[in-house]
Amino acid sequence: MGILFGFVASLLFFVLFFGIAFILNMLLRSTWLMALVYPVVVILIIDDVSFWSYFSSPIDSFSRLPDRITSLEPFDLIVLLAGLAGTIVAGYVIKILRNKGYQMF
Repeated sequence: MGILFGFVASLLFFVLFFGIAFILNMLLRSTWLMALVYPVVVILIIDDVSFWSYFSSPIDSFSRLPDRITSLEPFDLIVLLAGLAGTIVAGYVIKILRNKGYQMF
């Protein structure tokens, strides 16, 4: 993959998850909710097991998860870490705005 493509993909994931986290933090009034939910979203993105199998056969589903995580390419890890950075930055931005007196919803 080209460096330009990697940069654009990372930037898009950062902006996408920043926006989602900012809106959720604003509506639900919980600063770090999306940063806590993000690992679940990543598991749903990278794992080929259905969501319900984590409840119906958790031992099998969770035992396959570490292999799937370690098989990720460095490019994929960078893109997913950019999304995590977006959620964390959104939490800090919401916190700063609330400290400055902005009341969002």
